[in-house]
Amino acid sequence: MSAVYIIVNIAIMLLLIYGLYVMQKKHISFSKRVFTALGAGIIFGFALQFIYGSGSEVIAESAEWFNLAGGGYVRFLQMIVMPLVFISILAAFTKLKLTNNIGKISTLILGILVGTTAIAAAVGITAALGFDLEAVQITQGEAESARAEQLEQRYGEIQDRTFPQQILVLLPANPFLDFTGARPTSTISVVIFAAFLGIAYLGVKRKTPEHAELFARIVDSFYSIIMRVVTLILRLTPYGVLAIMAKTAATSDLDSILNLGKFVVASYAALIVMFLIHLLLLILAGLNPVTYMKKAFPVLAFAFTSRTSAGALPLNIKTQRSLGVSEGIANFSGSFGLTIGQNGCAGIYPAMLAVMIAPTVGIDPLSPSFLLSVIAIVAISSFGVAGVGGGATFAALLVLSALNLPVGLAGLLISIEPLIDMGRTAVNVSGSMTSGILTSRLTGDIDTAAYNDAANKIEAEA
Repeated sequence: MSAVYIIVNIAIMLLLIYGLYVMQKKHISFSKRVFTALGAGIIFGFALQFIYGSGSEVIAESAEWFNLAGGGYVRFLQMIVMPLVFISILAAFTKLKLTNNIGKISTLILGILVGTTAIAAAVGITAALGFDLEAVQITQGEAESARAEQLEQRYGEIQDRTFPQQILVLLPANPFLDFTGARPTSTISVVIFAAFLGIAYLGVKRKTPEHAELFARIVDSFYSIIMRVVTLILRLTPYGVLAIMAKTAATSDLDSILNLGKFVVASYAALIVMFLIHLLLLILAGLNPVTYMKKAFPVLAFAFTSRTSAGALPLNIKTQRSLGVSEGIANFSGSFGLTIGQNGCAGIYPAMLAVMIAPTVGIDPLSPSFLLSVIAIVAISSFGVAGVGGGATFAALLVLSALNLPVGLAGLLISIEPLIDMGRTAVNVSGSMTSGILTSRLTGDIDTAAYNDAANKIEAEA
């Protein structure tokens, strides 16, 4: 009889997918379709849990079928990440108009990314202390214990590394290996490799411009093809979000989520404050924050629902272009923001965990020396955090290990991880775009007319 129920569940999922397809044919906006998919997935998933009960075999098998759409979508995003990052960095060099100021531009972008991550760490610390969060408040079940074992095993791979060795790991000894994503730091290694090629291109451009021109045309051709592939994948976003949210809602432990409600509220309070800080920085730069919010909504909505900063890169770059940022700076800030200074995953999250876990080993989380150490280590450790799922976990491992805190306790929030990760990803992307806009403003390269033009906005090609 269970097979019949599974078939019915799959049929309902197919009907929902067809409904999204009809919305696409009626040219309903991408953002509305994504949020419709998000809502429908959550409602359908919770309905399945209410009907069949938590832990039901019917739900488990139905979720496996749903994962063909959800998991397949995520795999397509992972497929394009490395080629996208590589070609975006190269294109940044070939498209950058201010070649004489390339060092200044890179320094400004990196400085803003790392600086805002340090601010994000302070915000995370404040949220954890303000909401009185402690790891001992969380009941450790089977899922949490299993997650703790995984983290401790992963920690074993990096615990014996000195700080200079951790920096050395970022460098691409074998870029072809890093293109496979084999290492946690593969993304930053690909960025560094692409940057070397870009610098070499600038040298060739000065000496033999005809060779550089040919290379630039080849890069532009590859860039166009890769962006077209990304567009094809983006068209699958509503369907992927529907399946992912249905599976997540159907298989979630509602009791654990309710028990951890305070941690969810504290996390989103910190994320909202960090987003407001982005807007404040734009105000200080003399730019209208309302205009930014209106134009950034599609890409932030995509980041929120898809939970991938890397997948949001094309929309990130297009949004910056609509805000008057030059294509070169937009490519730089978007690509660097995937691996450096992620305000949500590498800033707020590990800082909150550090403050929560500190009392379990007898450390006073209010100690000024401890708080300053957390902020400094979070900022430094934000280099090399991947922009696809798992980046926050890697950032937490680096920070907790550097502070000599038990990394296994980071697994205590596994039940609410997907829920919090949506907000973290949106803040990551906002931080990346803010760095590009501020850099353009500081270099005098921003097109303020394009920034203020309400009609000059993007909508996902989907």
